Amino acid sequence: MRLLPIFLGFLLLVGNGGTALAASQKATALRQANGLVAFTPTDKFLAGNFVADEMNPAFIFGTVKAFAASRKCPTTWLIEEGEKARLAAQGSPDQPVEYTLYLEETCPDKVIYYVFIDQSRLTPQQWIDWREKFHKSKAGEQFASAKSKLEQACTAGCGVGAELRFIQKDGELLTKSPEEVVRVDLKFAPIYDLNQQKKISK
Repeated sequence: MRLLPIFLGFLLLVGNGGTALAASQKATALRQANGLVAFTPTDKFLAGNFVADEMNPAFIFGTVKAFAASRKCPTTWLIEEGEKARLAAQGSPDQPVEYTLYLEETCPDKVIYYVFIDQSRLTPQQWIDWREKFHKSKAGEQFASAKSKLEQACTAGCGVGAELRFIQKDGELLTKSPEEVVRVDLKFAPIYDLNQQKKISK
Protein backbone atom coordinates (compact mmCIF):
# COMPACT_ATOMS: atom_id res chain seq x y z
CA MET A 1 0.00 0.00 0.00
CA ARG A 2 2.91 2.36 0.71
CA LEU A 3 4.04 2.03 -2.91
CA LEU A 4 0.74 3.34 -4.30
CA PRO A 5 1.29 7.05 -3.38
CA ILE A 6 4.83 6.84 -4.75
CA PHE A 7 3.60 5.30 -8.00
CA LEU A 8 0.87 7.91 -8.37
CA GLY A 9 3.42 10.66 -7.72
CA PHE A 10 5.65 9.20 -10.43
CA LEU A 11 2.77 9.22 -12.92
CA LEU A 12 2.08 12.86 -12.05
CA LEU A 13 5.70 13.79 -12.72
CA VAL A 14 5.66 11.99 -16.04
CA GLY A 15 2.48 13.81 -17.01
CA ASN A 16 3.95 17.18 -16.11
CA GLY A 17 7.11 16.35 -18.01
CA GLY A 18 5.09 15.57 -21.12
CA THR A 19 3.27 18.92 -20.87
CA ALA A 20 6.53 20.84 -20.44
CA LEU A 21 8.04 18.99 -23.41
CA ALA A 22 5.06 19.89 -25.59
CA ALA A 23 5.36 23.56 -24.61
CA SER A 24 9.07 23.46 -25.41
CA GLN A 25 8.34 21.99 -28.84
CA LYS A 26 5.79 24.73 -29.52
CA ALA A 27 8.30 27.42 -28.51
CA THR A 28 10.96 25.87 -30.73
CA ALA A 29 8.58 25.73 -33.69
CA LEU A 30 7.62 29.39 -33.24
CA ARG A 31 11.27 30.43 -33.04
CA GLN A 32 12.06 28.61 -36.27
CA ALA A 33 8.99 30.03 -38.03
CA ASN A 34 9.98 33.59 -37.06
CA GLY A 35 13.73 33.21 -37.54
CA LEU A 36 14.44 34.02 -33.89
CA VAL A 37 17.58 33.23 -31.90
CA ALA A 38 18.64 33.75 -28.29
CA PHE A 39 19.99 37.21 -27.44
CA THR A 40 21.37 39.02 -24.42
CA PRO A 41 19.93 42.57 -24.21
CA THR A 42 22.09 45.44 -23.01
CA ASP A 43 22.00 46.39 -19.33
CA LYS A 44 20.84 49.87 -20.38
CA PHE A 45 17.78 48.42 -22.12
CA LEU A 46 16.90 46.11 -19.22
CA ALA A 47 17.34 48.87 -16.65
CA GLY A 48 15.20 51.33 -18.62
CA ASN A 49 11.50 52.10 -18.26
CA PHE A 50 9.08 51.41 -21.10
CA VAL A 51 5.84 52.60 -22.67
CA ALA A 52 3.26 50.26 -24.21
CA ASP A 53 1.61 52.43 -26.87
CA GLU A 54 3.39 53.67 -29.99
CA MET A 55 1.14 56.60 -30.90
CA ASN A 56 -0.05 58.15 -27.66
CA PRO A 57 1.19 56.41 -24.49
CA ALA A 58 -0.67 57.26 -21.29
CA PHE A 59 1.70 55.61 -18.83
CA ILE A 60 5.35 54.77 -18.28
CA PHE A 61 6.14 51.35 -16.82
CA GLY A 62 9.43 50.36 -15.30
CA THR A 63 11.73 48.59 -15.69
CA VAL A 64 11.97 46.10 -18.57
CA LYS A 65 13.95 43.81 -16.28
CA ALA A 66 11.26 44.05 -13.58
CA PHE A 67 8.54 43.25 -16.10
CA ALA A 68 10.41 40.17 -17.33
CA ALA A 69 10.91 39.03 -13.72
CA SER A 70 7.18 39.46 -13.04
CA ARG A 71 6.17 36.82 -15.57
CA LYS A 72 4.84 33.57 -14.15
CA CYS A 73 6.46 31.20 -16.64
CA PRO A 74 10.09 30.86 -17.82
CA THR A 75 11.27 33.64 -20.15
CA THR A 76 13.94 33.97 -22.84
CA TRP A 77 15.08 37.01 -24.81
CA LEU A 78 15.12 36.52 -28.59
CA ILE A 79 15.99 38.55 -31.68
CA GLU A 80 15.63 38.04 -35.43
CA GLU A 81 18.75 36.33 -36.73
CA GLY A 82 19.35 38.96 -39.41
CA GLU A 83 18.97 41.78 -36.89
CA LYS A 84 21.50 40.15 -34.60
CA ALA A 85 24.01 40.03 -37.45
CA ARG A 86 23.29 43.66 -38.35
CA LEU A 87 23.92 44.81 -34.78
CA ALA A 88 27.13 42.81 -34.58
CA ALA A 89 28.40 44.51 -37.75
CA GLN A 90 27.39 48.00 -36.65
CA GLY A 91 30.23 50.47 -36.20
CA SER A 92 29.41 52.67 -33.21
CA PRO A 93 27.34 51.16 -30.38
CA ASP A 94 26.13 54.68 -29.50
CA GLN A 95 24.63 55.39 -32.92
CA PRO A 96 20.91 56.31 -32.59
CA VAL A 97 18.97 53.24 -33.66
CA GLU A 98 16.08 51.14 -32.49
CA TYR A 99 15.57 47.42 -32.97
CA THR A 100 13.10 44.69 -32.02
CA LEU A 101 13.52 42.22 -29.17
CA TYR A 102 11.17 39.40 -28.21
CA LEU A 103 10.55 38.37 -24.61
CA GLU A 104 9.34 34.78 -24.93
CA GLU A 105 7.25 33.44 -22.05
CA THR A 106 6.82 29.67 -22.29
CA CYS A 107 3.91 28.28 -20.29
CA PRO A 108 2.60 24.69 -20.36
CA ASP A 109 -0.45 25.70 -22.43
CA LYS A 110 0.81 28.69 -24.43
CA VAL A 111 3.79 30.67 -25.71
CA ILE A 112 3.61 34.46 -25.43
CA TYR A 113 5.83 36.98 -27.19
CA TYR A 114 6.16 40.46 -25.69
CA VAL A 115 7.61 42.36 -28.64
CA PHE A 116 9.78 45.25 -27.41
CA ILE A 117 11.53 48.00 -29.34
CA ASP A 118 14.89 48.84 -27.79
CA GLN A 119 15.04 52.65 -27.77
CA SER A 120 17.65 53.00 -25.05
CA ARG A 121 19.96 54.93 -27.41
CA LEU A 122 17.35 57.56 -28.33
CA THR A 123 16.57 60.93 -26.77
CA PRO A 124 12.96 62.20 -27.12
CA GLN A 125 14.06 64.31 -30.12
CA GLN A 126 15.81 61.35 -31.74
CA TRP A 127 12.61 59.38 -31.07
CA ILE A 128 10.79 61.92 -33.28
CA ASP A 129 13.57 62.07 -35.90
CA TRP A 130 13.63 58.29 -36.25
CA ARG A 131 9.88 58.18 -36.90
CA GLU A 132 10.10 60.93 -39.51
CA LYS A 133 12.06 58.48 -41.65
CA PHE A 134 8.96 56.29 -41.84
CA HIS A 135 6.02 58.66 -41.29
CA LYS A 136 7.45 61.71 -43.12
CA SER A 137 5.71 65.00 -42.25
CA LYS A 138 2.95 63.32 -40.26
CA ALA A 139 5.42 62.38 -37.56
CA GLY A 140 5.51 65.89 -36.14
CA GLU A 141 1.74 66.06 -35.77
CA GLN A 142 1.26 62.54 -34.46
CA PHE A 143 4.12 62.39 -32.00
CA ALA A 144 4.73 66.00 -30.91
CA SER A 145 2.40 65.70 -27.91
CA ALA A 146 3.95 62.39 -26.85
CA LYS A 147 7.45 63.86 -27.26
CA SER A 148 6.60 66.77 -24.97
CA LYS A 149 5.21 64.41 -22.33
CA LEU A 150 8.24 62.13 -22.57
CA GLU A 151 10.58 65.10 -22.15
CA GLN A 152 8.68 66.11 -19.01
CA ALA A 153 8.94 62.56 -17.71
CA CYS A 154 12.71 62.63 -18.30
CA THR A 155 12.92 65.80 -16.24
CA ALA A 156 11.03 64.02 -13.47
CA GLY A 157 13.49 61.12 -13.57
CA CYS A 158 11.19 58.73 -15.43
CA GLY A 159 12.88 58.49 -18.81
CA VAL A 160 11.98 55.77 -21.30
CA GLY A 161 14.32 53.32 -23.03
CA ALA A 162 11.89 50.87 -24.62
CA GLU A 163 8.46 50.39 -26.10
CA LEU A 164 6.27 47.30 -25.83
CA ARG A 165 4.67 47.41 -29.28
CA PHE A 166 2.93 44.04 -29.69
CA ILE A 167 1.88 40.98 -27.71
CA GLN A 168 1.44 37.63 -29.45
CA LYS A 169 -0.09 34.45 -28.03
CA ASP A 170 0.82 31.24 -29.88
CA GLY A 171 1.76 33.32 -32.91
CA GLU A 172 -1.49 35.31 -32.99
CA LEU A 173 -1.47 39.07 -32.36
CA LEU A 174 -3.63 40.18 -29.42
CA THR A 175 -6.21 42.79 -30.43
CA LYS A 176 -6.24 44.45 -27.01
CA SER A 177 -3.72 47.27 -26.61
CA PRO A 178 -0.42 46.27 -24.96
CA GLU A 179 -0.84 49.14 -22.47
CA GLU A 180 -4.16 47.73 -21.28
CA VAL A 181 -2.84 44.18 -21.14
CA VAL A 182 0.18 45.18 -19.04
CA ARG A 183 -1.69 47.49 -16.66
CA VAL A 184 -5.04 45.68 -16.31
CA ASP A 185 -4.60 42.02 -17.24
CA LEU A 186 -1.04 41.49 -15.98
CA LYS A 187 -1.42 44.01 -13.14
CA PHE A 188 2.05 45.46 -13.74
CA ALA A 189 1.62 48.91 -12.24
CA PRO A 190 2.88 52.00 -14.10
CA ILE A 191 5.29 54.41 -12.41
CA TYR A 192 4.34 57.62 -14.24
CA ASP A 193 1.11 59.11 -15.64
CA LEU A 194 1.99 60.93 -18.88
CA ASN A 195 -1.36 62.71 -19.16
CA GLN A 196 -1.24 63.98 -15.58
CA GLN A 197 2.54 64.45 -15.89
CA LYS A 198 3.27 63.09 -12.45
CA LYS A 199 4.75 60.05 -10.75
CA ILE A 200 2.38 57.39 -9.48
CA SER A 201 2.81 56.54 -5.82
CA LYS A 202 2.97 52.86 -4.95
